[in-house]
Amino acid sequence: MIDTPLWTPDALEAATGGRLVGAPKPVSGASIDTRTLKPGDLFFAIRGDARDGHDFVRDALSRGASAAVVAADRAGEFAGAGAVLAVPGAAADPVLDAMRALGLAARARTQAQIVAVTGSVGKTGTKEALRHVLSAQGPTHASAASYNNHWGVPLTLARMPQASRYGVFEIGMNHGAEILPLVAQVRPDVALVTTVEPVHIEHFRSLSAIADAKGEIFSGLSAGGVAVINRDNPSFSRLAAHAQASKAGRIVSFGEHPEADVRANRIVLRPDLSVVDASVMGIPVTYQLGTPGRHVAMNSLGVMAVIHALGADLARAALSLAGLRPPVGRGERTALRIGEGEAFLVDESYNANPASVRAALATLAAVETGPRGRRIAVLGDMLELGASSEEHHRGLAQAVEAAGIDTVFTAGPMMRHLFEALPVSRRGVAAATSADLVEPLSGALRAGDAVMVKGSNSIRMGGIVEALKGRYAADGRDPLLSAAPR
Repeated sequence: MIDTPLWTPDALEAATGGRLVGAPKPVSGASIDTRTLKPGDLFFAIRGDARDGHDFVRDALSRGASAAVVAADRAGEFAGAGAVLAVPGAAADPVLDAMRALGLAARARTQAQIVAVTGSVGKTGTKEALRHVLSAQGPTHASAASYNNHWGVPLTLARMPQASRYGVFEIGMNHGAEILPLVAQVRPDVALVTTVEPVHIEHFRSLSAIADAKGEIFSGLSAGGVAVINRDNPSFSRLAAHAQASKAGRIVSFGEHPEADVRANRIVLRPDLSVVDASVMGIPVTYQLGTPGRHVAMNSLGVMAVIHALGADLARAALSLAGLRPPVGRGERTALRIGEGEAFLVDESYNANPASVRAALATLAAVETGPRGRRIAVLGDMLELGASSEEHHRGLAQAVEAAGIDTVFTAGPMMRHLFEALPVSRRGVAAATSADLVEPLSGALRAGDAVMVKGSNSIRMGGIVEALKGRYAADGRDPLLSAAPR
């Protein structure tokens, strides 16, 4: 039972131009997927690439949906099944249009300070860090998972409670001009770009074109808003030009660059955490990060820049970062019981590109192994790299060498180029698919090993993670954190 509904019937009709048929239950959330729908969710029957949400309306209502948002010309199909909000429109998907309209209504009614995050690498982790830190300072609403596209952004907006103090939105793209309509809906007070790297490069003519696409995020800034940019990235000047052409009131930079406004004076990297000694707009701040990795430490500077821009409590944010933990697929660590000992699994399986793979290899290099233990990288193809794909995959050999990785297993035809570039002593198994690696990898593991799994989503490297957990998971704890001093 909810005290204050997310949306009242009148507000739903006013925002969408729809007509309620039947009496809806109190609305506590919003959903487009019956597999994750919760009782009280407003179900939007949007049309996906393969399925039409109208096919699942009856199922949604039977699962406790407050009501279903459907196209007006199909509302009659659901008579007696439950309440529906029939929305008009001649567009290809009037239900998606209605969800956008509800999202815009949510943005119009909120008094929350809004942050938008994009970047080639690290945007989800940075969004989660901001959610974690800001939640300690007031009611905070943020994107679930990586809901950062043409349906994820309006869905996240539609879910935002009116009483939110902060809102954190992840915004993604893989083509130019995709960020423009999304940031126009979010209208952030602060917009952050983590970095620009050759991700989705097959859809762009150059790295500069990717920077221009990321720079679109500043077009939606509210008047006087703050643009937060990585000062260490070679695309800094290009991104700054986009910010200067926007309504931004100022630009705040972060990094190790001597001219960065939020600057790392020293970063101490440990297998289980990092310590950052920083200057935030001239204010000395030292904090511990509960998530390891130099890339995480660098993005934490962007987090602190956002906190300062919002006028939130820096000291409290610094304390909160010690409790930050890596999410599933982005560095989560699990102990595996191998015989009488343990191996460590590092799950980096959520997507991959050259920059993120290098960062994951560097993080694996810092993981302490047991006696006779090895560092094992399990890598799947990186997609959307265009004509330079072979070069990018083969080029990872230097990162493998620098990180001191003992053995590399690969999945997919492009990662075979890396496999063949490695010395024989570092080669594990090269397989056609991720599923083909499960048995040889399982057979090769021994106590003391540290194994990291990473690859693009469609290569399904997460299946390897789940297989290893299913066979060998010990007690589910983070082996490194459990050994950390209290």
